[in-house]
Amino acid sequence: MNLWEYVEDRWDLILFETVQHASMVAQCVLVAAVLGVLVGVATYRRPRPAAVATSIAGVLFTIPSLAMLGLLIPPLGLGVAPSVTAIVLYALLPIIRNTVVGLRGVDATLVDAARGIGMSRRGSLARVELPLAWPVILTGIRVATQLAMGIGAVAAYVSGPGLGEQIFSGLARLGGANAVNSALTGTIGVAILALLFDGCFVLLGRLTTPGLRHG
Repeated sequence: MNLWEYVEDRWDLILFETVQHASMVAQCVLVAAVLGVLVGVATYRRPRPAAVATSIAGVLFTIPSLAMLGLLIPPLGLGVAPSVTAIVLYALLPIIRNTVVGLRGVDATLVDAARGIGMSRRGSLARVELPLAWPVILTGIRVATQLAMGIGAVAAYVSGPGLGEQIFSGLARLGGANAVNSALTGTIGVAILALLFDGCFVLLGRLTTPGLRHG
């Protein structure tokens, strides 16, 4: 059986796992984006807390994915919980770092001008700083999404949902019937999803960045 026949024969299952994978990544990145931006906003004016937050996220990022998932099994068990937790933790670093960098990169004269016309600190943040930092923040979210795609596949190690099941199932049966087809299906599926998500972020960037939207 060739790859196309394998996919046709198991189309419903593969489609279901693809939707699971996309949904898991989208939800995890959304949670990581909210947490990461909040941490970045809370610390970007203070170098030491910002460095601590970035360092903690960086240490978590350096833990190998299989080790991280394995460490999460005792407290969280198998399945969705450890998978989601690991993806969120890995996605935090680029979002926190880019939020801090983006907000610090806003021209101080623009912030002073906003304050000079009566804006509060929160008003300046919401109406001036965050919109100007948005392209950099969005890049961090975009990078985090690509990382989440890969970690989501590895999450099959702890019985997580998604296309990783195709990859791990194939690798476990190497030499057997359709083992390579199974691994290839999962790998190609993850790659296609990554491209689709990245395309969505490019479109989102064009729609939400004034200079690009009218360009």
